[in-house]
Amino acid sequence: MSSPGALYRPGPVPWRLRAVARIAVVLARALVLLPPRRIRSLLGAVRHGARPATYAQASDARNAVLAVSLRCSGPKGCLPRSLATVLVCRARGTWPSWCVGVRALPPPAAHAWVEAQGRPVDEQVPAEYFRALFTVPPVVSEDPADGLVDVVSDRSQLPAE
Repeated sequence: MSSPGALYRPGPVPWRLRAVARIAVVLARALVLLPPRRIRSLLGAVRHGARPATYAQASDARNAVLAVSLRCSGPKGCLPRSLATVLVCRARGTWPSWCVGVRALPPPAAHAWVEAQGRPVDEQVPAEYFRALFTVPPVVSEDPADGLVDVVSDRSQLPAE
């Protein structure tokens, strides 16, 4: 038995952003063939030099990806959709957090998504619905001229008290 469903299709997207999204979708389709560890290390290298993305910037990038790719719009398109979204953001000089994890509620299933400003971008579920197994967050600059503060994620790097 099948159930009817409709895919979300965003409104009009500027042609330049569409072109960037098409390239990002092609790259994302190649990236999904790699092992997760390799994807994570490649994204970790690509993110350097980008500002943290705002929710609106990440949402615009996601909508551009959905506008150019029917496969990314589908229910099993979360991995290429999230990869293409971070690549579109990176092409525009920003970086959201790329997350891979599982649903916190039954039935368990793997999922990949993008977060910006601490919340999932355009996922139609509450923020606590997913549990991240690993993320590739934006790099926060150590340069005081940027006005940003470096966040130490490894407790071994903290000075002894």
